[in-house]
This record gives sequence, C-alpha cells and structure tokens, in this order.
Amino acid sequence: MAGVENFRKLERIIKGFGNHRRLQIMQLLKREPELSVDDISSRLNIGYENASDHIRRMAIAGLVLKRNEGKNVRHKLTQRALDVLTFCKTLE
Repeated sequence: MAGVENFRKLERIIKGFGNHRRLQIMQLLKREPELSVDDISSRLNIGYENASDHIRRMAIAGLVLKRNEGKNVRHKLTQRALDVLTFCKTLE
C-alpha cells in the first residue's frame, strides 16, 4: 500500500489551506511577503495565537517559509502555496 503514504502527504497539504483564514493569510502573503505573525494578525484583525497556529499548520504543509530577522520571524509563500492559490481561482 505505497499509495497510502502519498494520500497522507496530500491530506496534510490540503489541511494546510483547507480553512478560510489560511486562504486569507495566503492571499495577504501573496500581496505582502515577509510579514510577521503580528503583522498578519493585525491586518486580518485576528488574534496573535490564532494567526500563529494557522501559520504553523501552513508551514507543516509546505505552504509557508519562515525566515528569522532578529526577534521577528518573517513569512512568505512557497511555490506550492502559489500553485494552490491558482487552483483555488479555478474553483470560484
């Protein structure tokens, strides 16, 4: 059952963007790369912990890259995330 592992990987990716807030975060990071969690939470008017949890799940799915900048962590989308956004446009 080698295919099961492939399905699990795909499931992890889908769960990474399968939430309206995560899709909002992806749209925001597409427009404004290199934002911190604080930047994201204030722009979307959501709690810091909530934004942090969403970003963590997105990073696990390979949708967000993190870069340390002093005390801040900056986030930007991966090519996978850009592909997901393109795919989502076809569903609208």
